[in-house]
Amino acid sequence: MMTMMTSTILQLSRTGRRLTLQVERVYGEKVKVIYNVEQTASMANFRTEKDTLGEVQVPADKYYGSQTVRSIKNFPIGVETERMPVISNRAIEILGGKLGTKTPVHPNDHVNKSQSSNDTFPTAMHIAVALEIHNTLVPGLEALQKALANKAKEFENIIKIGRTHLMDAVPLTLGQEFSGYATQLQYGIDRVKDTLPRLYQLALGGTAVGTGLNTRIGFAEKCASKISELTGLPFVTAPNKFEALAAHDSMVEVSGALNTIACSLMKIGNDIRLLGSGPRCGLAEIILPENEPGSSIMPGKVNPTQCEAITMVAAQVMGNHVAVTVGGSSGHFELNVFKPQIVSNVLRSIRLIGDSCKAFTDNCVSGIRANEERILKLLNESLMLVTALNPHIGYDKAATIAKTAHKEGTTLKEAALKLGLVSEADFGKFVKPQDMLGPK
Repeated sequence: MMTMMTSTILQLSRTGRRLTLQVERVYGEKVKVIYNVEQTASMANFRTEKDTLGEVQVPADKYYGSQTVRSIKNFPIGVETERMPVISNRAIEILGGKLGTKTPVHPNDHVNKSQSSNDTFPTAMHIAVALEIHNTLVPGLEALQKALANKAKEFENIIKIGRTHLMDAVPLTLGQEFSGYATQLQYGIDRVKDTLPRLYQLALGGTAVGTGLNTRIGFAEKCASKISELTGLPFVTAPNKFEALAAHDSMVEVSGALNTIACSLMKIGNDIRLLGSGPRCGLAEIILPENEPGSSIMPGKVNPTQCEAITMVAAQVMGNHVAVTVGGSSGHFELNVFKPQIVSNVLRSIRLIGDSCKAFTDNCVSGIRANEERILKLLNESLMLVTALNPHIGYDKAATIAKTAHKEGTTLKEAALKLGLVSEADFGKFVKPQDMLGPK
């Protein structure tokens, strides 16, 4: 029975994009409509089951039982597919019995032996999230991080003007700028991986309130070992089942790491969008791939849709984290009932980030080109190159040169010579962008 249970939990966690714990309205409405159609077809196609509230009509060919029927009727935003009756009825069918009879395999006495939804649900949450981190999130992040690092190397000798407060600043290379993005993503990957040790701790064996009532000594450890074997991930039994049932801090921690990644993606997406703005009246320091026509009214216009998409994803993940935070803080005494809300939002965030990073990598970052002519033009026109004169003539005189050049529309060199604050030879010796890229 333990193997059947662990296999079922693993199957639930492997259902990919369908493991949202059925809280989507569209799915709930679909099942509700299907049930109503079936119900009106013929009562002869139904079986009668009993629960603690009375008799319930269940579609004769379905493995689920009375609780799913009641959920369909009472909760239009979702539907519960009971794990116990489904497993029980499938086993009964295999053994040649009749669905709904609860014999020879009883949903509570056999399938749910030594278990409770209070410990199996958080166990499934941890398995699902851990698998999605390994299979979807990390591969997407690593692909984007690698692409950004490759661009940092490709652009390492292209000197451009820096910007702080959206205003001209001292120079750096385009490669240095992209290296910052790559490092942000690497730190994001590290943060997510740092959450895994807590995520690998499973609540199974805590049963109703964390005491392990109705289990046997060693049950929790054996289950964790089997789940680890089935998934290939190092799951262990949680050392404190009271924390594992009543709090979901590990899920909030994962969501927090995802939220930080969303902050990184928002900055990276916006920076790349702004660097590619134009093509003639913006910064236009980089050239973005043209993926599709950008306007229904302006011919030839191309928009930075991949940047816009990933920033929208970032905004959604930030919102999801707020929901997870509220859910994680809503545990009362020995149980947190916000489990569906918490895990569905964490899984959505993981998939949104993983999928959008892949699209952003393939359809944008990998195809970015440097507009070296434009970069050089803006670099030579920048007034902030005057900063290189600070050690030689002082801040105040350097500021006078910059303000004069700006006011009169001249170059720094022309203003410096006019004011007599530096010679032509010294200006050429002191103001070299290639010497302004690091400490001396």
